[in-house]
Amino acid sequence: MQRPSKPENEARRLEALHRHEILDTPAEAAFDDLVSIAAAICGMPMGAVTLIDAERQWFKTRLGLEDPQTPRDHSFCAHAILEPQHMLIVPDARDDARFRDNPAVTGAPGVRFYAGAPLLDAEGLAMGALCVMDREPRELAPYQRGALDALSRQVSALLQLRRVSLELRLHLQERDWYEH
Repeated sequence: MQRPSKPENEARRLEALHRHEILDTPAEAAFDDLVSIAAAICGMPMGAVTLIDAERQWFKTRLGLEDPQTPRDHSFCAHAILEPQHMLIVPDARDDARFRDNPAVTGAPGVRFYAGAPLLDAEGLAMGALCVMDREPRELAPYQRGALDALSRQVSALLQLRRVSLELRLHLQERDWYEH
């Protein structure tokens, strides 16, 4: 298994991720819906919104996956964030040196196919990926790639709206505190 390297902008990327205050938060229907749509369009039994922290991959939402997080070193999505402008597609993980002996491939959940579209903040920093997976080797049709890219932009926009809403609430609380 090839451990993913860390992006050159890792410190800035982690700062951006933590500013969103999304890690370890409860499930949210909007994220669940986007993963369900991505999996349905791509015909996949598994999907997730993953966020890549310093040492782990945490699932904001997951479909067909048991664990709420995995070590970053085992993460397909940690590879996907290395090229934030491109979707990572692994047609057969058993044929890819980066993943063939990955615990997610050799054991449960038995990943063979992976496609992950990076989730970008307003500065273009990759925080994680919207991904779909299968237990069989696969390819994505052009329309499926386009849909996964479009849905990843919607997840990114939802993350950004969530962050702006949080900042606005904090600002209003400070204003109320100063006025009283």
